[in-house]
Amino acid sequence: QVQLVESGGGLVQPGGSLRLSCAASGRIFSINSMGWYRQAPGKQREWVARITVGGGTHYADSAKGRFTIFRDNDKNVVYLQMHSLKPDATAVYYCNKYPPLGGYWGPGTQVTVSS
Repeated sequence: QVQLVESGGGLVQPGGSLRLSCAASGRIFSINSMGWYRQAPGKQREWVARITVGGGTHYADSAKGRFTIFRDNDKNVVYLQMHSLKPDATAVYYCNKYPPLGGYWGPGTQVTVSS
C-alpha cells in the first residue's frame, strides 16, 4: 500500500521561504519520478516540479529560479524548497509520482503567503 504524507506548510510573508517534505511508503519512491503539485482556491491542481530517480529536475515556469526539488532516496523523502514566495503561491501542496496516479494523493500541506 502506498502512502504519501506531506508536511512543512504554513503561513509565510511575501518574500519568505518554506521547505516542504513528502514521506513516501511503499515501493513508489524507488522506481518512479516524483512530483510536487498544488491546488489554489478555486483552481485546478497543477504540476509544480518533478525529479527523476537519478535526480534530474524539471520545473513549471512559475517555479523556475525560486523552487528547488530534491530527494533523499535512503529516507524515501522528496522535498520542495521554496524561496521568494509570492501570494500567488498560496495553495495546498501535494506530492505524487510523476505523472500522478489518482489513488496516491495524500492530504497535502497548506501554504499561505500573506502579510
